Amino acid sequence: MRILAIITGEYGQRHVDNIRAHQPSGWEMEVWRAPSFYPPIIDYPEDHLPESLPSADLVLSFPEHKGVAELLPEIVRRTGARSVVAPVDREEWLPRGLARQLRGWLAEMDVACVTPKPLCTLTETHYNIRRHRIEYDNPLIAEFARHFGRPEFDIGVDPETRDIVAIAVTRDAVCGCARYVAQELLGVPVDDAEYLAGLLHHHYPCLASMGKDTDFDDTIMHVSGNIMKKQIREQVDAYKQTRYIVPGKKSD
Repeated sequence: MRILAIITGEYGQRHVDNIRAHQPSGWEMEVWRAPSFYPPIIDYPEDHLPESLPSADLVLSFPEHKGVAELLPEIVRRTGARSVVAPVDREEWLPRGLARQLRGWLAEMDVACVTPKPLCTLTETHYNIRRHRIEYDNPLIAEFARHFGRPEFDIGVDPETRDIVAIAVTRDAVCGCARYVAQELLGVPVDDAEYLAGLLHHHYPCLASMGKDTDFDDTIMHVSGNIMKKQIREQVDAYKQTRYIVPGKKSD
């Protein structure tokens, strides 16, 4: 699979570095660092593009400016790409109205486009927008999401000590946060794993917005952290020890 990643700064660079470090054999990724400044209205997208771009099957749009979204149809034309991943980790980088327009523009070109909010909701079959699950059917995006998207783990627990003794990342977050969390959870008691996963997620740090988002009545970073915690919880719940306290009596 030929991939073109579009970045403007640290957010995209971290994604690119993690993908390159862990991508399967057979993937070829090129990177274009787009301009960081654009006029309020982009009349001629070609004025902001290089003379040539590499051919691609999939475009990953990781910029820190909403103007790049307006360039994507022309980028798709020049690269021959048939699919686009344009996440919304910060509303100001890809506002909801522009994301809707982008999906429409590319649909008219018969190009698949997903705009997961946040990026770590992406799976092989669906993603989230404003708490709604959106189904999609595109083999190129699914191939990417098989390896990068919503974190997934395979956790081994010692039934006697109830400590995590093995943990494999079966799907990493695009930024690499899942691998970081996994390496720090090894040896941790299952009762502490979910809380610690959320704390580690924030320490990584996640690069999603810490501004309150009206779609969630929360920050996108917290939404991302809750996704991480949920994935860990589902793996260790069966091993947790539940304690009951009866008022007026000593607890065993």
